[in-house]
Amino acid sequence: MASVEEDFPRGGTAKKPTESKIVVQRTEVDNLFQSNEPATTKKRKGAGKDADKKLKKPKTGKGDGLTLNAAAKCVEILHIKNLKEGILMLGCVKEVTDFEVTVGLPCGMQGYLSIMNICDSYTKLLSEQLDSADTEDICSLQHLFSPGMVLRCVVAKLDVAKRGSISIQLSINPKLVNKAITSISMKAGMVLSGCVESVEDHGYIVDIGLSGTKAFLPKKAVKDQHKNPEELKVGQYLTSQVEEVKNDGRLARLSVSPPTAAQACAEAEQGWNLTNLMPGLLVKATIKKVTKHGLILDFLSSFSGQVDVLHMEPDQTSNYTEGSEVRACVLYVEPSARLVGLSLRSYLVQRGTSIDQAPAGGDRIGEVVKGCKIIAMHHMSGAMVEMPDTTMAFVHRNHLKESNTPANENRMLAMTEHTIRILDFSAMEQIYFVSLRKSVIARRFFRYHDLEAGQVVEGTVSVLFDHGMIVHLSDHIKGMVPRTHLSDILLKNPEKKYVEGMKIKCRVLSVDAQNKKLYLTRKKALVESSLPLFLSFTDARPGRVSHGYIVCIKEFGCIVRFYNSVKGLVPLNQLSSEPIISPEEVFYVGQVLKAKVLKCEPDKAKMLLSFKAAVEGDTDEAAMPQLNCEVGTRLEAKVLKKSVSGLEVAILPDEIHAVLPTMHLSDHISNCSLLWESLQEGDNISNLICFGKNKKNITITKKPTVRWSLEEGVVAKDFSEVTVGMQLIGWIKNIMSYGVFVEFPYGLVGLAPTSVMTDKFLHDATTAFQLGQTVFAKVSNLDVEKRRFLVTLKISEVISPEGDAQTRLINGLKERKAVTEMLAMRENSDPRQQLAALSVGQKLKLTVDTAKDSSATFKSDDLAGATIMATKHHVKGVNLSSGQKVTAVVLHVDILSTCVYVSIRPNLLAKKKSLAEGSKCTAIVQCIDKDFAIISLGDTAQLTVIQTSNHLNETFQSESDKLMAGMSLAVEVIEPSCQELQGLALVSWKRTSRATSENQKGHRFGDIVRGIVRSVKPACIQVTLEDGSTGSVHVSEVVELAEVCRGSFPTSKVKVGSAVTARVIGGREASSHRFLPFSHPRFTYTIPELTLVPSKLDQSTDLVPAVPAKERLDAYTVGEEITCFVSKFNPEKKTLKVTIDPCITGTVDLLATITDPRNASHPERLFKLGQAVLAKVIEVNSKPQRFMLSLTGVHKLEKDSVALGMVTKIIPQVGLLVKLPFGNMGTVAVTELADAYKPNPLAAYSKDQLLRCFLLGDTNGKWQLSLRPSRLNPQQTKPVKDPEVLSVDNLKAGQIIRGYIKSVGEHGVFIRLSWNITGRAQLQHCTKYFVNSYTVLSKHLTPNTLLTTKIHSIDKKEELVHLSLLPGDTGKADVLPESLGLPLRLIGEEKKEYDSKKKKKRTASESEQSQVSNKKKKTKKSEADDNDSGVEVYFREEEDKKEEEAPKSGSVKVTPSSGPSRLQVAAGFSWDVHLSSLKPASAAQEGDSSDGEDQDGSSKPQKRSRHELQQEQKAAEKALVQRETELMDPSLRPQDAGAFERLLLASPNSSLLWLQYMAHHLQATQIEQARAVAERALKTISFREEQEKLNVWVALLNLENMYGTEESLKKVFERALQFCEPMLVYQQLADIYAKSDKAKAAEGLYKTMVKRFRQNKAVWLSYGTFLLQQGQSDSASVLLQRALKSLPSKESVDVIAKFAQLEFRYGDSEKGRTMFDKVLTSYPKRTDLWSVFIDIMVKRGSQKEVRALFDRVIHLSVSVKKIKFFFKRYLEYEKKHGTPESIQAVKEKAMEFVEAKGTEAAN
Repeated sequence: MASVEEDFPRGGTAKKPTESKIVVQRTEVDNLFQSNEPATTKKRKGAGKDADKKLKKPKTGKGDGLTLNAAAKCVEILHIKNLKEGILMLGCVKEVTDFEVTVGLPCGMQGYLSIMNICDSYTKLLSEQLDSADTEDICSLQHLFSPGMVLRCVVAKLDVAKRGSISIQLSINPKLVNKAITSISMKAGMVLSGCVESVEDHGYIVDIGLSGTKAFLPKKAVKDQHKNPEELKVGQYLTSQVEEVKNDGRLARLSVSPPTAAQACAEAEQGWNLTNLMPGLLVKATIKKVTKHGLILDFLSSFSGQVDVLHMEPDQTSNYTEGSEVRACVLYVEPSARLVGLSLRSYLVQRGTSIDQAPAGGDRIGEVVKGCKIIAMHHMSGAMVEMPDTTMAFVHRNHLKESNTPANENRMLAMTEHTIRILDFSAMEQIYFVSLRKSVIARRFFRYHDLEAGQVVEGTVSVLFDHGMIVHLSDHIKGMVPRTHLSDILLKNPEKKYVEGMKIKCRVLSVDAQNKKLYLTRKKALVESSLPLFLSFTDARPGRVSHGYIVCIKEFGCIVRFYNSVKGLVPLNQLSSEPIISPEEVFYVGQVLKAKVLKCEPDKAKMLLSFKAAVEGDTDEAAMPQLNCEVGTRLEAKVLKKSVSGLEVAILPDEIHAVLPTMHLSDHISNCSLLWESLQEGDNISNLICFGKNKKNITITKKPTVRWSLEEGVVAKDFSEVTVGMQLIGWIKNIMSYGVFVEFPYGLVGLAPTSVMTDKFLHDATTAFQLGQTVFAKVSNLDVEKRRFLVTLKISEVISPEGDAQTRLINGLKERKAVTEMLAMRENSDPRQQLAALSVGQKLKLTVDTAKDSSATFKSDDLAGATIMATKHHVKGVNLSSGQKVTAVVLHVDILSTCVYVSIRPNLLAKKKSLAEGSKCTAIVQCIDKDFAIISLGDTAQLTVIQTSNHLNETFQSESDKLMAGMSLAVEVIEPSCQELQGLALVSWKRTSRATSENQKGHRFGDIVRGIVRSVKPACIQVTLEDGSTGSVHVSEVVELAEVCRGSFPTSKVKVGSAVTARVIGGREASSHRFLPFSHPRFTYTIPELTLVPSKLDQSTDLVPAVPAKERLDAYTVGEEITCFVSKFNPEKKTLKVTIDPCITGTVDLLATITDPRNASHPERLFKLGQAVLAKVIEVNSKPQRFMLSLTGVHKLEKDSVALGMVTKIIPQVGLLVKLPFGNMGTVAVTELADAYKPNPLAAYSKDQLLRCFLLGDTNGKWQLSLRPSRLNPQQTKPVKDPEVLSVDNLKAGQIIRGYIKSVGEHGVFIRLSWNITGRAQLQHCTKYFVNSYTVLSKHLTPNTLLTTKIHSIDKKEELVHLSLLPGDTGKADVLPESLGLPLRLIGEEKKEYDSKKKKKRTASESEQSQVSNKKKKTKKSEADDNDSGVEVYFREEEDKKEEEAPKSGSVKVTPSSGPSRLQVAAGFSWDVHLSSLKPASAAQEGDSSDGEDQDGSSKPQKRSRHELQQEQKAAEKALVQRETELMDPSLRPQDAGAFERLLLASPNSSLLWLQYMAHHLQATQIEQARAVAERALKTISFREEQEKLNVWVALLNLENMYGTEESLKKVFERALQFCEPMLVYQQLADIYAKSDKAKAAEGLYKTMVKRFRQNKAVWLSYGTFLLQQGQSDSASVLLQRALKSLPSKESVDVIAKFAQLEFRYGDSEKGRTMFDKVLTSYPKRTDLWSVFIDIMVKRGSQKEVRALFDRVIHLSVSVKKIKFFFKRYLEYEKKHGTPESIQAVKEKAMEFVEAKGTEAAN
């Protein structure tokens, strides 16, 4: 009942609920939960952890048998995503700043406590101090909070930051924290948190958040407890115990005694229950369940809570057993899920007032720790990690993996060691939280402490302010670039240079890690400065020069600042060599200049600087290195620093700094990276030479070829020395699509265009050369004016020095040896030292480790830790088994990856034979290692090393150009045993004419070969030939084609292992296996294509080479029958691939494969791979290659045949769209779906359904199909219920026939009788009811509705069928239901009687009364249409008014049964909303009355009686009167141009007539004529008739919008502005745009309007309405603010009220209500607004809100008359919506009001 009483406070005292009642009620609630939600073990997918916690589980223990909150299934830590506003938590203060307290929360989370969320009294004090500007009494956050302090807090708000992270906003406001406790439920002994509200004489008033309760804390109690008797401040947080409660909870006395307050266990008697449970309470609990991931406890007799793994005492884990009792501290309470988290940690259970904030081993946050082990994995929470120093840490489950990858906990557990980064120390758990994410570990800057002043950093622009720019270096680190540091000069518009998200490079000016403040600079001079940095005063030694920036300009000089807080003074006399009187005229703040230190006193932090000395000294310093280092001198240098691009070195002995780029370490590109890897800082490098220098730096090289050129003088020292034909040695500097730039010593650069880069044709210039590649270049062209030259790199045009290749080989191998020695010396591990001792050709004893077909690995005791392997090529022909002992020869040693490549081929292990100098032999490439290759020399069993390129400028266009293992080379021995090659032979080599594999001799076209069948596949046979190579036999080459039977499998006749004789008929490409049909007779194939056909094996006959595929394809004709073989089935496309011979394959579509829909799901079952089939050619095309076949025996569609089709689309108005075989399409009309029509004919069909279709015939390539069983299976069909109607001749008048509705229009109901015949039922033949408009019928008769009709008449000449749907004709019910209550149509005698009555009533003078003219249509089809139009002449006095009110459509929809349909103007063409005032004439309704219907029945001519003749005469007279009336009646719509012209002569100023005339043209799609009419109207209508003219302009705008272009619309609009009131024209065009869904155009127009007519209230309201209709509520709010600024202040109230109404109608009603509230609070006497607000609330608000509003209104201080009016409305409302009690209550209030007024008057 408590909730009821809260909802309707009606006064009186509430009864106090007793304790027992509460318990009983909760029991019921819980039972209710338990019965409805059975405990389930299956977790709902996607429910996440929230659901886990919410699962209710009935407790089956003894005792009371109730658990008011169910235990969670799986204990897990609290995750940030499960947090909700209102969760209560225990927190620990981490950090205190001026406006915010950072609070550590359970489970490693962090929250922020704002200065505004302390308590109400503190906030009030703050605002008072701000107003008075006196801040003496205020107490800062640093005084109120200290790190380590424990707080009870509540989640006030969860903010989502810009980058998607969630920020937890906390509050300790007692009103929120103690929200669940009421003054009634407060008991003595409770421990509550509160804040000091005010300081009194004898104590403190403490705010404990309970309204109506004053809590008092005596000063004595505080002083007794606190050693320092300092007074408590307002806002100070306390945890206090309630000592005594008085006056029904209105007064409470507190005591502050931390030991007792913290250690007093909460008892059930103190009134604690689930709703008011507080974090920080100590409870006695019983362990109910022990799980791997935590404990489940019972406490306070009936509640259940969980202890996660982080809150169990680490050394007590084994002592936790079920049933044992423990003391626990409540950690967090989640009220909605009823989840309670508890902690057993001693520092929380037996705590003082604070917790240790810093970890024992000092601050380690941000540290990266290697060699950590995962101790335990906790599903859903994370993992416990042990660091090498045995410190435990916790990894949250999100940090076990990268943010975008799936979790793999088992893989993590399996890894022995992990590298972690310490993220934070959680005080609540007293444990480090760490991350295993590689992205986090690799982060350069993790926190502000990692940054130092002077560092160059990269960041992303985040936001621009007036005072500077925020740059994000990482997710958590951001810096400020002050405005003066955005550029070298002050930027006026920084937003033009910097955009959000832009990557930029900055330098750190200063960093304050404690306060997280980082300042950066973007000044180029500072960022790129190479001068020493002054980070402290000690760095600024006298004589040193550095870049600084001016921060202040005084009369006595400039103050220059460097990094951190280092700054100094440049006195007036040191500013420049010339005298300066006023420095501010010469210098500006922010300017970067070089300054030289004259004097520095670090202890006083003073420094004297000079600009003058820096400039003068600069020239001296720059000249220094030039003296010591000339280009071309040999040098030795020491490595100072390694970077990706190269090495920074110091030239010995003078230690001049220089740069050695990585690509200059060697002539061999692969050696450059090896040398870079092996060199370390501090290493000395010899054989260097300087090749270029500039002001900035000296560049040196180690390339032996470049060194030789400089020493030999083969260089040009200046551009003037360069001559055409000169040969130079350089290196590739830059590669472009049009050529490469080659750099030479002394900084010269030439361009080699693509055409002269190589002798071969270049496909891609960018892949020919590598950056840094050494090249010979010959100057080919000079441009002296521009100082440019071109070079050629063609091998044929440059001359390489004698023995160049051998010299380079020796140099390259020396470099490799040096790398090996460096790595062996550096690494103390044995493997590299052992590997360094190995050489090429050395034999080793090894044991096989693993053996596969493709490779083998070995192990050796001597080479422990190294990988020894042999590739496929080197284990060929040797059978290996694991554990076998073998001898192997070393081919190559990769010392970086400690890998040895060996070979166990017998020909390489044989006894070595000697080589003679100058001897020639064939060599085989055995192994490739980047720029080098190992080759075996003939049959000598000797190995040696060669370079993979013979010339410096050699390029490799494709993989086939490069050397590959197994290639043959022609070799000449230069030196049999070369000392530099460690005793190996030095050789020169060139490729053989056609590189063939060592063990494959190749086969020529027409060769007879023998072999053994290796494998038999359905479409080919693999044969191993005598020489070991493999050949292939295509399925078509197994037996004679003439002997192939359909359905047979030719390859099945050949058995595996059988010997065969075959003949070579072609070959295949080794890489792509593409068939090469024929070639030169002497061409040899590596993979020969063979034939087994006996006729082709006869050697006496010459083989005719195969014809190319293109010619073969062109030879086929459509319809030709060929034998082919099934090769492949594509299940996705459901197509069959068939092969005719080795080089031609064809495709068979699904519809050309099967004839029965039942085989569609598995067509591959009908045709097995390799099976011979007969196919017909459907389509053949050689470019693009397309060869389509059919297996169904037909290749084209025939009329009156049956084919298989697939439904592609279902169109209600047409039927089915069907894809047919051989690329055809067809349609099935709804009448051709079945022999007996069904009500919903298309429901049984779906897309991609296969159907058998009968082909009725084709028109323009589209087939008409039928699915009627009588067509598909004429023999076995049942009697046809709805026969086909093939032509109009098959039909006869009076016949009953069924059909489907095609459409319903003004001219009647069109019914499809067959695929080519549509009948029409005129409106008066459709229903017995009188209908005003065809739309009534169209609502009830939807397309494809099945109807029974009777043929009324047939016009065979025009092929028109007139139908009737009247119940009397069809014998069926009427098409319109009786429930519509429509009047019946009058016929026969009733009609005549009615007409005569009407005539008597009417006289000639009353001719202006409304009547409908039934003028006959003068069209070609007059016979067809001379009957009634279907709209009956039907008048009653009361109906006349209705008809006038009903909107009349000014359009006619002409839909004859054949021919294209005409334009429907009714479709959305409204001239204008505001033209409703112009009542248009009722739509013309042609045709006669149905008088003639009765006479149709009698076909014989009968003699007419006298009475009948009289009647006839009367009728003729009546028709004449009617015609006269028609001509006089202006309200009737004319039917042709002549009639319009007549009327316009009478009323030239009537815009309505002109608009109807335009509509008349538009119905006939005569757009130009309609435009012409509009132009005429504008000229004709008098200039005084402004509204009439505006109507025409609006119509013209509408016309251009619908049928014109943007250009034409714009022109009309501009003209309209000149002739009409601009504001109205703008408004009309905006409305037109809005209606035609051109929202952008409308918005653009409105923006112009509010600028142009800003003083006009209507414009703002109109724009606001538009925005709200578009759903742009926020934009409407912004617009309102703009409107209020633009409009006069007296309009403001009305505008706000109007916008509020619009919000109610189109936007957010809550927003509207707020707006009304604000206005009415400011202007309470505006009763008109109160009325509007009440009206809206009555419509849209709840009863409670409406009553509250009425209660406000009746207490207004306005005139009695107005209050009386509101009371009247209140009473009316209650009578309509209320109860007798509420009506009485209003009456009582009225009485009270009257009495009060009477009393006032009396007084």
